[in-house]
Amino acid sequence: MNVRMKLGVAAIAVGLMSGTALADSNDDFWAKAAESYKGVVLHGVTESTPPSNYIKDVLAPEFEKKTGIKVEIETTSWDQMYDKAIKDMEAGTGIYDMVYIEQDIIYSYLARNFLVDITKELKDNPSLKAPTYDDANFTTFADYFKQKDDLYGVPMEAFIKIYLYRKDLFDDPEIKAAFKKQTGHDLAPATTHEQYTEIADFFTKWGKDHDMQLWGSTAQAHTGHPASWYEYFESVAPTFGVYNWGINAADNYGATVEHGGQMNSDKAKAALKWWLHLRDVAPPESVQSTWSEVATTFAAGRAAQGLVYGENAAWIQADESKSKVVGKVGFALPPLSPGVKEGAESHKGYIGYYDGGAFGIPVSSKNKEASALFLEYIGQDSVQPGWAIAAPRITNKATYDDPQVKDMDKKLGGYYTMLKDDGHLFAGAPPYPFHAQVREATAPIFYKILTGELGADEGLDQMAAKAEEELTTLGYRK
Repeated sequence: MNVRMKLGVAAIAVGLMSGTALADSNDDFWAKAAESYKGVVLHGVTESTPPSNYIKDVLAPEFEKKTGIKVEIETTSWDQMYDKAIKDMEAGTGIYDMVYIEQDIIYSYLARNFLVDITKELKDNPSLKAPTYDDANFTTFADYFKQKDDLYGVPMEAFIKIYLYRKDLFDDPEIKAAFKKQTGHDLAPATTHEQYTEIADFFTKWGKDHDMQLWGSTAQAHTGHPASWYEYFESVAPTFGVYNWGINAADNYGATVEHGGQMNSDKAKAALKWWLHLRDVAPPESVQSTWSEVATTFAAGRAAQGLVYGENAAWIQADESKSKVVGKVGFALPPLSPGVKEGAESHKGYIGYYDGGAFGIPVSSKNKEASALFLEYIGQDSVQPGWAIAAPRITNKATYDDPQVKDMDKKLGGYYTMLKDDGHLFAGAPPYPFHAQVREATAPIFYKILTGELGADEGLDQMAAKAEEELTTLGYRK
């Protein structure tokens, strides 16, 4: 063994010993910090998603092993998760010690003083502060869960809603030749709405002509679920240049064009008509599809392209037990109207939805200190790589540089790279404390548009007027 090799082996040995010592030191912290809480059972509620299931199946058992604190995570549907959490916090019953906070609802929770200030909790109880936890390690997505620089939720998932397309179909010589003959140009992922429509129409006809269960696009178009309302306002309208639901907070919260808003603008109406057409050339289940069903539809190979939440990208592209299109998926930015991307780059707009959520502690929790320990645990850099691979969500800056994550990025065709490089072009929901109220007030009208009871133009006019009526009742419009 030469000197260089001896030094290399010695360095590796020292590194391993240092890593072991550090791990032992960290384990000592968790055991010591949790001494007063051994035997405590924490209860959390969240939506049944890949990131949440990872907490339940992996992180909660790890934490219990290190601390003696049991964590029971209830994973359920989005509707039930939201309903259970908010009813518990409104009543102050303390059933839940941790609740999932979706990015778009945080402002309502803060306005109602539902959540524990985690930053203050750790300052007031320094013995609980883990040496491996630092909220400076989070990506800027954590800013959505802050008030006056204090953190009220530890981010546990963050992803963008992106354009997925079937590379195997787009690269098929026969399909490419047919598309070129029909349109006069090459088949490629769409960058404009017109191109996307052309591709959607082509593949829907192709599927029909070749007796295939194949349609041209996905559509999150459930006729009685908020998922469709969200797809339009948070994913479709921004690509046409309609932001913040078309409500102008700077001008007396106007929603109608008459009062300075954009909810019933020509751009908004064009966006809705474009999306409704896609719904009509999408798989028949689209009229009953929420965010989950859109992903399973794409994974089943029933759509040539679609807007799909990034949290589903990994399993669609890599999990053969769930997906029929493994290794066949391409990723791109959504199709955009002229000037929209440039506006996003200059911070005058955004191109789509930056989704995600955090775990927060209700003020009604009876186990705030133990809960804070668990949230620190899931917020460490060290637990992130496996989580990011199991579900393509990244909340900590260091995760991008992990070798395992880099390998997964290659398998995913650069999804993590897209999230890192282009995530700034996307945005979360606007900071409206009236989020749920305006959604609930306008959603019934939106569903009538989807079922054909109202036309798109008339329906958006009614929605804009209804939004202003609700905002007046709530005291925002003067």
